[in-house]
Amino acid sequence: MDGARLRYLYSGSGPALVLVHGLLGYSFSWRFTIPALSQQATVYAVDMLGVGYSDRPVGLDCSLRASAGRLLRFLDEVGIDSCDLLGTSHGGAVTMMAAALAPRRVRRLILADPVNPWSAHGRRLTAFLSNRVVSALFLRLAPLMRGAHGLVLRRLYGDPRRISPGTLAGYSAPFAIPGTLEHGLGILRTWSQDLQLLESMLPRIAHIPTLLIWGSRDRAVSPASANLLREHFRNCRLVTMDGIGHMPYEEAPEEFNHVLREFLSPPLG
Repeated sequence: MDGARLRYLYSGSGPALVLVHGLLGYSFSWRFTIPALSQQATVYAVDMLGVGYSDRPVGLDCSLRASAGRLLRFLDEVGIDSCDLLGTSHGGAVTMMAAALAPRRVRRLILADPVNPWSAHGRRLTAFLSNRVVSALFLRLAPLMRGAHGLVLRRLYGDPRRISPGTLAGYSAPFAIPGTLEHGLGILRTWSQDLQLLESMLPRIAHIPTLLIWGSRDRAVSPASANLLREHFRNCRLVTMDGIGHMPYEEAPEEFNHVLREFLSPPLG
């Protein structure tokens, strides 16, 4: 796509359901989701350009609009006219933007702890890391900080005891591919402007049936922002998972998958 290779997984049959991971995640995030949902949908899980096992093009535009545009071009490439979209964290913002750019192509939205304009969590850190001097220093020190991966992962769980074996290794593996961290920092550089744009685009998707799923112990995207985001949709259900952190699809996959299957059944005609 755009001269670069974009990796994706797919499974199942039925209406198309496209899964979009969060910042520096990849299709690995959905390893507990794909088998459950492929029973009622054709599930596509992408590695967005810049992360996972997709290419990392030099000079890639990391803005929210550009990322959403690439997601829509992916739909073109695999022949998907319309689909249900599931996005988490930064991927939730990408799916909302993609829906705003092409609302007729999105049947339903599922947003798991999505980045949104009303969450104050992480704003200071984002501004700090997006400074070019700081980011340059961070890139030099990052190879010496591999132990920090485990600390970050633990913080994303409501209860770190729920981290399943192999999770840390799975997320850490693509970091060995050059360009991963640079891509993440590129996303942070336009973070504030992107959220302002997203807020202005939300009226375009107010009519789309939407499911919001939030962990009550999310430390990355404020659970308090859920109701504020919910107000921008006319047909929106909010499910709060008690005691769960930022990644409910990993920390409580059975409950998460049950909520999704309920929302997606019966499929829209």
